[in-house]
Amino acid sequence: MDAEYIAHVRQTDDDTWAAPHFLEDHLRGTADRAGVFAAKFNSGEWGYAAGISHDAGKGRREWQKYLRLKSGYLDDEVHKDGQPRRIPHAIHGAKLVEELYGKGIGRILSYCIVGHHAGLPDWFGGEGAGRSSLEFQMGQVKEQYRLERFIVEGAEKARPTAIPRKFSGGLDTSLWIRMLYSCLVDADYLDTEFYMEGGKAEYRGNYCTISELLGRLNDFYRELEETSEDTPVNRVRRKIRDRCVKAAKEPQGIFSLTVPTGGGKTLASMAFGLEHAKAHNLDRIIYVIPYTSIIEQNAEVFRKALGSDQVIEHHSSLDEEGSTKKSRLAAENWDAPVIVTTTVQFFESLFASKPGRCRKLHNIVNSVIVLDEAQLLPTEYLAPILEAMQLLVDYYHVSFVISTATQPAFEERSLGDRTFNGLKNINEIMGGMKEVKEIYNSLKRVTIKLPDDFRSSSSWEEIAEKLKGYKQVLCIVSDRRSCRELHSLMPESTYHLSALMCGQHRSEMIKTIKDRLKDGKEVRVISTQLVEAGVDFDFPVVYRALAGLDSIAQAAGRCNREGKLPGLGKVVVFVAPKKAPVGILRKATETACHILSFLGDKDPLDNTMFKRYFEELYWKANSLDMEKIIPLLTPEFRDLGLYFRTASERFRIIDDSRQKTILVRYGDSDKLIDLLRIKGPDRSLMRKLQRYTVNVYNEGFYLMRDRGSIEEVQPGIFAMTSGIEYSKKIGLMVEETIFDPEDLIV
Repeated sequence: MDAEYIAHVRQTDDDTWAAPHFLEDHLRGTADRAGVFAAKFNSGEWGYAAGISHDAGKGRREWQKYLRLKSGYLDDEVHKDGQPRRIPHAIHGAKLVEELYGKGIGRILSYCIVGHHAGLPDWFGGEGAGRSSLEFQMGQVKEQYRLERFIVEGAEKARPTAIPRKFSGGLDTSLWIRMLYSCLVDADYLDTEFYMEGGKAEYRGNYCTISELLGRLNDFYRELEETSEDTPVNRVRRKIRDRCVKAAKEPQGIFSLTVPTGGGKTLASMAFGLEHAKAHNLDRIIYVIPYTSIIEQNAEVFRKALGSDQVIEHHSSLDEEGSTKKSRLAAENWDAPVIVTTTVQFFESLFASKPGRCRKLHNIVNSVIVLDEAQLLPTEYLAPILEAMQLLVDYYHVSFVISTATQPAFEERSLGDRTFNGLKNINEIMGGMKEVKEIYNSLKRVTIKLPDDFRSSSSWEEIAEKLKGYKQVLCIVSDRRSCRELHSLMPESTYHLSALMCGQHRSEMIKTIKDRLKDGKEVRVISTQLVEAGVDFDFPVVYRALAGLDSIAQAAGRCNREGKLPGLGKVVVFVAPKKAPVGILRKATETACHILSFLGDKDPLDNTMFKRYFEELYWKANSLDMEKIIPLLTPEFRDLGLYFRTASERFRIIDDSRQKTILVRYGDSDKLIDLLRIKGPDRSLMRKLQRYTVNVYNEGFYLMRDRGSIEEVQPGIFAMTSGIEYSKKIGLMVEETIFDPEDLIV
């Protein structure tokens, strides 16, 4: 070992210098880890090669001098006159592998190496934007011979001998490169962490095995059955769980779990996941949920069943004070047996370029992924999402469970003159159509009353009068403005739920509503569709403004949920005075109208209706790859040109360019905002403040700013100046009358 070359240095608690992290040790340590990670998808030698060369640029005397100047290593006076000019190192490793391995193997690894700190780059940045591109950076390195010999020899010996398989077109190659990148980034972080903060290692790993977790879940089920009423609904839930356990023995692949709302999908799908993981020696269960409000609810169920230290939540609203050091570390790379995360976190990570977002991806390999409420996957990104899912199944030992009461039509097929490149060989856990229909019939708890005329709307005043006649009723509308208008016509005691209320406010309101329902008290609620996924309300009567067929079914799932009414619950669909927002919501409503108009005597919630509904909806969509993600990540033949950074910037399930986030004045937020103003942002504080945020569209934001209702408390962070414009009944009182209908969100 050439002890002259170092990768990292650190000072001890008594301000003396610890032994350095030698470069050769770091390269080999990273290579070994990356090789083990990549071996899970038959790419071990590729992971090793990326690791052995990733910091090759540190093997230059110029960079070694830079490290000593920057850190003051062994001489605290050397950098007192200012920090030295930054000297990049990653590009030298990328250039090295291209020179040694050629532009085939070398180009694949160069993307990973050049981006291991800055993120996966685009190949060509285009006019005026190319300095961060791989092509531009490669052209700047002229003197590769300046790397020390031990660096070059290590890379020469690590040359991969063959690609793991023949790659198809589309996303195949780019997903493989991103997986290799994930292996490298995580290996680099872990090896560096072991030197810089060795104590963290004791908090990583040491979780229960899949078999142990399955035993805990089975014990939980036995206890639950002993304490639960023997109702018809609970008997059907047991049947659903038994089918999940049986189906788990099937070979890996794509499964659907088609069960009506209230059928116990959450625990049943976890039973499938653990049984399936045990049968196929898989590493973890990843539970993907559309809304953070549902995550907290489901994660709590899993913690009760499996143990609070075995379930890792990874989402933006997680309060760091309520988590442990072990769980925070596991959220970095998903190195835990049960992960609960959001649709946004999961799929945006699959198309991300930044190291922090990609680090965990290699731990998706060898897993069971449950997509809860899968019908909510964004239509405009459906093509790249489904293609990535199929690749994970085909080449990365992943099984998917598509779990919903309103099963979307994800199978590959022709749509008119277009081909829908969906998923292959989806296996229904509940059996064939006959078995699924039996489950739906056995869980029938409501009747649906449709409008007599789909072209004739009711006024909000007419709807309000009807709602006033019920002691307990939920009414769901399609946008925030309509929610506020209808609520203003209701009695003072009526509850309001929308995303203009911060998360903390909504959680408290939902708890109050549930308590009143349980106690049989009067409770009327006007809500946007945020209650249609995961909020387990149980109303005797539900009104729903005409919307997509899936939304109507989800609304019905909030009615007579436990089947305890003497008869069937009542769901009334009405035509609102205002059309659904322009875009996919409007098209969903029009599609539902078309199907329901020719319904005849058929039940609107018949499970066979949803396939036809989604097929028609996807055919009507302007594009299933709105941002052209697939072309950006399909290799250009000549130079393996890929556009990782651009694709990452475009793949945004939530378009935050049209919204601004405001910290509102509610509950404990006053003291937290004051603390932010004084101390500035830190991770723990910002996690707490997530519970007190509301997103508004730009027009409303600028109106509030211009009249002094909000102020910039830290650069780029805005808070209300007082609580005057935040109502404890309806949340943020921002004007939305100037918005186009398509700009309204739930």
